[in-house]
Amino acid sequence: MKAMALQQYGTADDLALVELPEPKVAPSEVLIRVKAAGVNPVDWKLASGGLDAIMEADFPLIPGWDVAGVVEAVGPDAHEYRVGDEVYGYLRKDWAKNGTYAELVSANVRMIAPKPESLDWREAAGVPLAGLTAYQSVKRARVGSGDTVLIHAAAGGVGSFGVQIAASRGARVIGTASERNHDFLRSLGAEPVVYGDGLDERVRDLAPDGVDVVLDFVGGGVAEASRELVGDTDRIVSVADPDIQEAGGHWLWVRPDSADLAELARMADAGRLTVHLEREFPLAEAAEAWRLSQGGRTRGKIVLTL
Repeated sequence: MKAMALQQYGTADDLALVELPEPKVAPSEVLIRVKAAGVNPVDWKLASGGLDAIMEADFPLIPGWDVAGVVEAVGPDAHEYRVGDEVYGYLRKDWAKNGTYAELVSANVRMIAPKPESLDWREAAGVPLAGLTAYQSVKRARVGSGDTVLIHAAAGGVGSFGVQIAASRGARVIGTASERNHDFLRSLGAEPVVYGDGLDERVRDLAPDGVDVVLDFVGGGVAEASRELVGDTDRIVSVADPDIQEAGGHWLWVRPDSADLAELARMADAGRLTVHLEREFPLAEAAEAWRLSQGGRTRGKIVLTL
């Protein structure tokens, strides 16, 4: 099968289109023919060796954890699926080797769910990691009706889902973004504010009594800087700042979860979750997709198509 792979830790320049053996299909796994794969910052961070302290890697390494595709084969006791089923998923395994930047990938059934019927392959591939991160952050912060939620990096891949999920629960959402993304945030249901110095004052102009929840999807100390805005630090969740735990908040690392994926699919099919695609690239141009992602100004999602 064709795949984009690295022979050692490296950069976008080290990605190459190669021919590799098809992955084996273990018990409780299915083999997926990939239609589209999502691109996330963690892909190039993993490739650089940034996760080497916590995750084993084997080379050649195929990056990618997001997938949308068709079940090609079913392993022993993977009774939930049949050949031909359309699925999507977040395929973070215990070690890095056989990722989703390939024609075929194997997946444990706990990492996938039926693909949302209302989304095309590209849109579906953009949901899993970012959508799960947002959904699990909203759950961890116990967001509910009447809450006022501040979301940092609200126009990004995770943030744009976080806005929609929080709003669907009846929350009021204030989102930080550059001015060029303010109309985009309004279309998702958020009240935009410019990030940077003076953010607390700008938030209090909208919410004089502060906010109930802070969701940090960017890092750089913004969660800590927002402590004075929230009454209960147990309702601060960051996906990028482990130090927030010292202040009583939560550092969240997204988990594969088929039930959460199924809920995201239901939201999409009910019209409560849309996917903004910044750009799509063919598989062979994955390096260009990484360079765009590394620019840090992406609105929504980047995907690879096969």
